[in-house]
Amino acid sequence: MISILPELHLFILANHFFLAAHFSEEWLPFCKKFKVEPRSPEAYFRMAATNPPSHDSFMTKDWLMIKILINGRDPEAVDVQGQALPTLVYLAREKRPQYHHNFKAGAMNALIRESSRISNGPVILNVDCNMYSNNSESIRDALCFFLDQEKGHEIAYVQYPQNFDNITQNEIYGNSLRVIMEVELPGIDGNGGPCYIGTGCFQRRETLLGGKKYSKEFETEWRSENNRNSEESSNALEELCKSLASCAFEQNTEWRKEMGLKYGCPVEDIITGLSIQCRGWKSVYFIPERKAFLGVARTTLLQSLIQHKRWSEGDFQIFLSKYCPLVYGHKRIPLKLQLSYGPYILWAPTSLAMLYYVVVPSLCLLKGKALFPQISSPWVLPFPCVVLANRAYSLWEFLGCGGTLQGWWNEQRIWMFKRTTSYLFAFLSTILKLLGLSKATFAVTEKMVDKGVSQRYDCIGAMKRAIVDKKALDLLALQILLSGLLVCLNLPVYKGLFFRKDSGSMPPSVTLFSIIFPLLASTIAMY
Repeated sequence: MISILPELHLFILANHFFLAAHFSEEWLPFCKKFKVEPRSPEAYFRMAATNPPSHDSFMTKDWLMIKILINGRDPEAVDVQGQALPTLVYLAREKRPQYHHNFKAGAMNALIRESSRISNGPVILNVDCNMYSNNSESIRDALCFFLDQEKGHEIAYVQYPQNFDNITQNEIYGNSLRVIMEVELPGIDGNGGPCYIGTGCFQRRETLLGGKKYSKEFETEWRSENNRNSEESSNALEELCKSLASCAFEQNTEWRKEMGLKYGCPVEDIITGLSIQCRGWKSVYFIPERKAFLGVARTTLLQSLIQHKRWSEGDFQIFLSKYCPLVYGHKRIPLKLQLSYGPYILWAPTSLAMLYYVVVPSLCLLKGKALFPQISSPWVLPFPCVVLANRAYSLWEFLGCGGTLQGWWNEQRIWMFKRTTSYLFAFLSTILKLLGLSKATFAVTEKMVDKGVSQRYDCIGAMKRAIVDKKALDLLALQILLSGLLVCLNLPVYKGLFFRKDSGSMPPSVTLFSIIFPLLASTIAMY
């Protein structure tokens, strides 16, 4: 957790962490006794409020009273293994303008260094700050892979799916990622191991420290003693760890190169996982019956588009960098695993094809120009067959992952939005960065055209001629169908533009520009 807070706020936050640590002394035995899932108190009591526990033991004298202890900390307290308590820490990194903090990757590397000094556990769990454990057996499941007698010593990390607890039934913004998590990543696992997605991952610490390369002779002694001094007090440990979180610690070191997460890319997790795989390590993707971790999905369209813009921009930067899987992974990982990265690192360029199919056929339709074979020609058959087969397969995948028909339809709408906004801006931003220019910003030039109203009726006349004339209809049928499909996909947008009066309505300025620019584009297409 990384924050910039006033000193008073930091004291309050530290005090809350301290109270939470004491609360866990009562809460965890309670969870084990009554087999409570999930073990996140907030998630459990929220669930219990709507679905009270049915077994009688919760309502009898065996009910365990949960108390938050507010007594002072015992500086000599140790756990059952003799380790000093608490090992629950809040890390505030030092930041200065002259040193780049490297965002999440920099925070992760600081946490890795600190945890190595505090506990030096052989396995690291990485989750996003808005996620919580929903399955207490996830640690045991991950250790089963690491401790496997035949192949456990080859495994660098165990990746769990990214799931959310605020997904609606029909997923209006398509943020569940269900097909990626339940279909695509298991497929990549079969091709050689999943990529590291930055959350819900148990990692072998030594794969992140020192850039150690896997070899057949390598095998970890899990029971070996770590270098943590159990007699070291918390106050002394705190002083020793301050230098590890300083902003200048990584200067002239192997951190960010051979140690820790990689820098210089918005999706540092992908290139970090790829570099680990290229050193000979294996990875595992595991989907337990009960979801291991739950988080919060994006709740607005804007947040979703911004998130995908960052993902696709980072992925495309990987494609154009030395970490391109086809180059960096050559002779290091299987070809099928190299190709498995392809659909993601090429998200951004797919915007060009989508932009063409969204804009050009509709504009050519207004001009009366055909882009596809006549509807009566047998050469037209491949077009609908390919489209229908592709979308039918997409629907089958979505329904097979527990989705609904309406959810799939919403997914198609968001799929189009992402490719015409997020991926397009990511593509332009990456190209401008590659050319050494400033970061790309999307600035729309206002163009007021006085002839817009009269020319609009000319466009309508062209549409009428195309529809009434049977020969024109035969020639332009596929373009009409494509344009109609785009209209159907965007019905909720039109409602927000013209009909809704509540908080879901579009601002008047957005409505105005949404009218002006299509009219301008149509006019240019006509002339």
